[in-house]
Amino acid sequence: MRLCKAGAMLNWLLNQLTHVPSILVYVVVGGLVFAEAALLIGFVLPAELAVIAGGVLAHGTTTHQSSVDLFVLMAVVVTMAIAGDSTGYAIGHHFGDRILNLPLLRTRRGLLDWVLTFLRTKGAWAVFLGRFTAFLRAMVPGLSGISRMHYRTFLLANAAGGIVWGAGFTYLGHLAGNAYQRVEKYSSIVGYVILGCVLVGGVTVHTITKKKEAAIEAAFEEREALAAAHEAAEEFGAATDD
Repeated sequence: MRLCKAGAMLNWLLNQLTHVPSILVYVVVGGLVFAEAALLIGFVLPAELAVIAGGVLAHGTTTHQSSVDLFVLMAVVVTMAIAGDSTGYAIGHHFGDRILNLPLLRTRRGLLDWVLTFLRTKGAWAVFLGRFTAFLRAMVPGLSGISRMHYRTFLLANAAGGIVWGAGFTYLGHLAGNAYQRVEKYSSIVGYVILGCVLVGGVTVHTITKKKEAAIEAAFEEREALAAAHEAAEEFGAATDD
């Protein structure tokens, strides 16, 4: 179900961006990447899907079938990824724990506690690795600010992650588009299969991380329930003794 939903979002993005001017592709993809951490939009639309879609549209650059330039798109994605995370860090640093009371986050306390522990134990590595899952991309910058991580430490890890993630996912989409383009004139079926395999790879990564997030949240809720039951049992025992 999650795989189908992510695939549908990717297909919708491709349909929306296929016939618009290249400058609008840069604006939309860059805006979604920026907003993922700065405005928590990653909970609704993971930015890697927009980046892959942009990369697919850049597949025709070398044959003049597309005006979306691969390297310009990469530069936009990387720049917006770093800027968006830095904005998220600044918001977390300024507002502190008040962010955790947002309705969107109140139901994710287990994941938030896990991320805070992840940040405390891994530091800069948590910022770098967090770039590669949607929930962590949305939350690590703000939680880094809340936890008062030194900004220079955050920025270096953020920049490294932004470069690897931004260039990598843009090129993944580019490869998907090129694979389809090379075989299209021989067999449209083979072309769709190759394109589908590459795109499904990116969507599958997103789906797996969503399942992991759900497992972490379920484990947290189970621990909370057990703790509450234990506390109730102790109170009952104390009342009985009295």
